[in-house]
Amino acid sequence: MAQTISTAEPVRSQVTARTRATFRRRIQWVAYLYILPAFAIIGAFHILPVFYAIYISMNKGAINKFVFVGLDNYIRALSGGEFWNALVVTFSYALMTTPFTIALGLFFAYLLYQGVRGRGVYRVIFFLPYVISTVGSAIVWAWVFDPQSGLANFILKRIGLEPLRWLIEPSGIFEVIADGRHWTIPTWAYGPSVALIAVSIFSIWQSMGFDVIIFLAGLTNIPGELYEAARMDGANPLQLFRHVTIPLLAPTTFFVVVISVIGSLQSFNQIFTMNQAAEQSLGGPLGSTSTLTVYMFDQLYTFSNYGYASAIALLLSLIILALTLFQFKFLARRTQI
Repeated sequence: MAQTISTAEPVRSQVTARTRATFRRRIQWVAYLYILPAFAIIGAFHILPVFYAIYISMNKGAINKFVFVGLDNYIRALSGGEFWNALVVTFSYALMTTPFTIALGLFFAYLLYQGVRGRGVYRVIFFLPYVISTVGSAIVWAWVFDPQSGLANFILKRIGLEPLRWLIEPSGIFEVIADGRHWTIPTWAYGPSVALIAVSIFSIWQSMGFDVIIFLAGLTNIPGELYEAARMDGANPLQLFRHVTIPLLAPTTFFVVVISVIGSLQSFNQIFTMNQAAEQSLGGPLGSTSTLTVYMFDQLYTFSNYGYASAIALLLSLIILALTLFQFKFLARRTQI
């Protein structure tokens, strides 16, 4: 009897193990079936278009009459001045919008975190520009920057400053200021165009609400006991913000920085709409607002350079990927992500 039990137990354990393995494989296949629609959508609308864009970027001509040219479109972009000018405008736009958007978002989020009455109403007010139509709000802001009847010049006149031409002014902001004061400054100090600054002001207003909500969510996750302990040690509000809020908010800040940089490099709607509303060309006055996305759109729909436009799009994607990897490599370690 003892021998029968001893031989039956290994057999039973083997059967149980095989049954568990079969059940586990069955569960995995069921899980794959559940995520198959998502994979199909991602593959059809994200992965396949990337490979098709790579194929188009190595051709020229109309869609039905492609001629393979290899890397000629990439060589044309990297060796041409228009691409590099558009790249400079793109980075100028990103540098003007991203830091101010993040700083203002953190500032207003921290104010709301202090227990302001009606905080829910303020959340809606700050977030509303982000969710409303970019095209509609860009048209309104184009009127704000109208040189003749716009609100911006009305305010400048009220405080004793000279009005600006805003969206139709290709000159650099510091060049305009120097000319008004009859100063002479070097060419490299002209700064970004007034038209690009006008677009950037709108972009900051439009994007800031997203940062406010994200920062406010990060602030609510900071334990209140840390603030109480710091206050008991004699920390003032500035020290609380510097030594408690900023370090503990680092992961949230990292996320906002990455998203903001990617969004600023891909901006198109506001630039296109504000130029159209101001009756300017696609890239603004003298191409002063021609970012890479605008330049790509111009090559595609104005000149029908499908291959060249696809090459520009892929180069922009590589730039965004490189910057994102750079941020993850050098900033993520500081935020303990």
